[in-house]
Amino acid sequence: MQLPVMNSSQQNARLSTDVSGQQQKCSHASAKICNGVSAAQLSGMSVRQFGFRKWKSHVTERPFEDRSEVVKELYSELTSIKPHTGSLVTCGNVVYVFLFGWWVSLAYFLVGILLFLTVTGASYGKLCLKLSRYFLWPFGKAIHQIGNTLRRCCEQQPQQLLYRAGFWVSITLSYRLPTYVWLLLGYPPLVVIHSLACFFSWILVFTIPVAKMHVRTMSVILLLIPEDVSEAKSLLCCYQAVNWYYYKYTVDGINVFAVNLLPLVIIAMIIGYIDKENKYASSDVKFAVAVSSIIPLSYYIGMGIASISAQSNFAVGAVVNASFGSITELTFYITALLRGHQAANPCLQEVVKSTLTGTLLGCTLFIPGVCMIIGGLKHSEQTFNSRSTGVSSALLFISVGGVFAPTLFSKAYGSLVCEACTNSTGGNSTGSGPLVYTVSALLPAAYIIGLIFTLKTHSHIYDIHVGEGRVTGNHGAVVHWSRWRSLLILVLATVLTSACADLVTENIQPILNQPKVSQYFIGVTVLAMVPEIPEIVNGIQFALYNNISLSLEVGICIAVQVCMIQIPLLVLFNTFYDVGFVLLFSDLHLWASIFSVILTNYIFMDGKSDYFQGTALVVVYFVLLALYYFAPSPAGC
Repeated sequence: MQLPVMNSSQQNARLSTDVSGQQQKCSHASAKICNGVSAAQLSGMSVRQFGFRKWKSHVTERPFEDRSEVVKELYSELTSIKPHTGSLVTCGNVVYVFLFGWWVSLAYFLVGILLFLTVTGASYGKLCLKLSRYFLWPFGKAIHQIGNTLRRCCEQQPQQLLYRAGFWVSITLSYRLPTYVWLLLGYPPLVVIHSLACFFSWILVFTIPVAKMHVRTMSVILLLIPEDVSEAKSLLCCYQAVNWYYYKYTVDGINVFAVNLLPLVIIAMIIGYIDKENKYASSDVKFAVAVSSIIPLSYYIGMGIASISAQSNFAVGAVVNASFGSITELTFYITALLRGHQAANPCLQEVVKSTLTGTLLGCTLFIPGVCMIIGGLKHSEQTFNSRSTGVSSALLFISVGGVFAPTLFSKAYGSLVCEACTNSTGGNSTGSGPLVYTVSALLPAAYIIGLIFTLKTHSHIYDIHVGEGRVTGNHGAVVHWSRWRSLLILVLATVLTSACADLVTENIQPILNQPKVSQYFIGVTVLAMVPEIPEIVNGIQFALYNNISLSLEVGICIAVQVCMIQIPLLVLFNTFYDVGFVLLFSDLHLWASIFSVILTNYIFMDGKSDYFQGTALVVVYFVLLALYYFAPSPAGC
């Protein structure tokens, strides 16, 4: 039997044939777009305008055959031999040896020795010893399959189809003693080893090529008889263990990080609802896991909303976005208010107000600032559409002015209801006056007018100019999810989000009781910004693609939805079910919000951004966080 491992340098003649059918490159006109912003981003620009923060760009993307060679490489099945000019001794490949190679190789060596001791499994033992050398350093080597031998075996022996890793694998099992010895003693432990290596390499994301290598080995190579593993058809060939571009990798349109974080939801459910007495996990651990589990759920909700909106007309898209765009945050707010009302704990209401303010501060200062810094470091100076940003700034001023109007009124007249005024109509049991209801009606109306202006009557001001052309369409982009699938995922993610939000509020009290940390600080930081992590990543990605306009819209859109959608809905909820939510904010919330909005609009005035302006926003954000950290907890908490 020939060695299954062959160096790629020995296959030069064959390589020229294997790689002769390369993909055509972009034309000169489209290359301008490819070099600046990918079509995945461009497809979302025409729909991801002001107020529609959940219309994510990565819901739609170009057909696979039109994508760049870098992206195509991410989805390679490691079955083709390619010319490799650089050195195979890279940092990532060396790290592979220390993280995976040595113990996988050792496992093959021990299994091989075991099979040799059985005598009848000696042929499989030889294969294991050769694979042991392969997996210690697999780079630039190839495992092959003898096509003729396999075809002859298939004609004479029964064929069994096994489903492995998402595709059907055709294997041939010989009815002989060595095969049974292999299936009983050799294959099971190696499957465990490969599964562990696959799991850890997949979790690390950037080592996904290692995961693919192990999946293909245990689903294809180890199910062949040793005589079929030799040189002919290439079965496995890997050149690098690490690829930094795997942060773009998707599974059925879902980003790999969202896939990897999804098990946190299951863990949160188990330790939260089964371990009620905190025998196996403390309240702090439950709180941390529940908050972290909101990250992938927020991503799935956003994907579901975006998929439905991308396949609908303007009216349906607007309704879906306005109805579900803030559902992750609203679920937590309402759950916290209900639990605080039932336990007669006013501190949870203050936590909700701190979270609302923290989201406003983070989205007007931190998100734009970080995007400006990262984009400025790569592109020196970036420009954005000052006219569209002016619309965003105007709505942001309206939002903050409307939300804090009751607070200013209360400071001027002592309460939300002016007892000395002849036109006062009184208030309800919680002290909310007619001003609160007036503001709560005007803000959603302004939001709707803003949507009509930006997405319907004046959508041309949001056209994206790349090079000498203008990009306004979706360029044949493909939507991953159907409407019904999106709706199902949206409903399921919403239910899970409600459960996780309930766990957060249930286990937050021990953290609030810590005397050294202000309750303001907890709401402004952790509870406010964790659900927005997917949006932060999106904004950074847009900035790297030199589209700072879209990066700035990411943060401002969230801030506007907080003021124009979330707070009016909380007021409406309190009207029908009195949980004591009063639209009065502390002085710290009031002046921090107003100052952040004024500073952000000042930075946006010139239509240009660089890393210095971004640094200014981020520094101011951390100064405000310091104020919240050293501020005393709210009165009565």
